[in-house]
Amino acid sequence: PPQVTAEEIGSQVALEYGQAMTVRVCKADGETVPVVVVQNASVLELKKALRRHFQLRQARQGGVQHLSWKYIWRTYHLTYAGEKLADDRKKLREYGIRNRDEVSFIKKLRK
Repeated sequence: PPQVTAEEIGSQVALEYGQAMTVRVCKADGETVPVVVVQNASVLELKKALRRHFQLRQARQGGVQHLSWKYIWRTYHLTYAGEKLADDRKKLREYGIRNRDEVSFIKKLRK
């Protein structure tokens, strides 16, 4: 991409040195988004990295500038191997998530 940020370069360097991992996030429409997080990242850090990824992508494509992440997290949750990533403070590795693993966006069922 033309406007690469220092943060993106830093995360690629961290990946090279094994200090970070790529988590592939599968959206409901079938698109898979690669997100880079540090090795001992929490669920909240994954959510923040996902948010940054979409903000950068939208800025580059000139699409909708504002997404309501409050709405997104109220409507969807992340799951891995059928388990909800419900605790934002829990580390990804506690859920068994490793480099290149896939996490899915699942629409929450209404109660």
